Amino acid sequence: MLQIDKSKPVLEVKDLRVSFPMLYGEVNAVNGISYTVSSGEVMGIVGESGSGKSVEAYSIMGLLAAPGKVNGGSALYEGQDLLQMSQKQLQGIRGREIGMIFQNPMSCLDPVFTIGQQMTETLLCHNKAMTMSQARVQAQEMLRQVGIKDTMRMLRRYSFELSGGMRQRVMIAIALLCEPKLLFADEPTTALDVTIQAQIVQLLKKVQRQTGMSMVYITHNLGIIAELCDMVSVMYGGRILEYGTVSDVFENPAHPYTKALLKAIPRIDADTSEPLASIPGVPVNPAALPGGCAFHPRCEFCTDRCRVEIPTKTELGGGHSACCLMLCD
Repeated sequence: MLQIDKSKPVLEVKDLRVSFPMLYGEVNAVNGISYTVSSGEVMGIVGESGSGKSVEAYSIMGLLAAPGKVNGGSALYEGQDLLQMSQKQLQGIRGREIGMIFQNPMSCLDPVFTIGQQMTETLLCHNKAMTMSQARVQAQEMLRQVGIKDTMRMLRRYSFELSGGMRQRVMIAIALLCEPKLLFADEPTTALDVTIQAQIVQLLKKVQRQTGMSMVYITHNLGIIAELCDMVSVMYGGRILEYGTVSDVFENPAHPYTKALLKAIPRIDADTSEPLASIPGVPVNPAALPGGCAFHPRCEFCTDRCRVEIPTKTELGGGHSACCLMLCD
């Protein structure tokens, strides 16, 4: 079994804040999140759409689109603050030491170039001493590792010739080409059918255990978190509302939002005459965050205090924590 070394943090995110200036004011997408990813660890970030999951990953990678801006905090990768690096410095790290799998492989793979051209370019960009023939051999080997058998044919194909699942396998292969120490996976199973989703998750699980790399897996699917991750951060309204090991958070959820998410998962042993559970209301609009706890308009335990006071983190033991005023009493 892969050993997680808690004494060696690969990524330390501290009080990260990201906003998007608009004509009507500032949209606060990420509001001071902090977490640590240790060597060999898989951190899951889960939450509904608009919670800030992808924005924080793009910010850390230096890929945040304009007019987005980082307002504060740090993201220490092996002691170096990624948020303070120039684009030239980041280009030396992205792909080589930190990889990323994007949500939509169709928009991330260039339809003008073959898969082989895109893979060899990635290798040659980060290893000037490598020859083209060596790059092609390494590209083929990586394609085999992600379950693609006819590698020579794949290198000659274009992205628009591939199915969604095959494109995602190619994206994973490109992300892993340079054997990164840290991988961001931003909802890599979005828009894939459940069978292909399961294959992709098992593939990532297998590769992560074989290589020992650390991973940040972003999703709205709690089932994938349970299958793949060691730690989990539950995000809502740009904040982390609960953090801990997967077993602690799933078996002893402390925040009402986490409890509601878990309750909303369909169960095979549930009474089919009962309606599926859902969270009332709609996800919070980051352009119009409510006062106090962002979740209070949808929370069944909401009090007057919740409407005006932003809850701070309460330590629950064993690294498990949550931000809820009920826990402060």
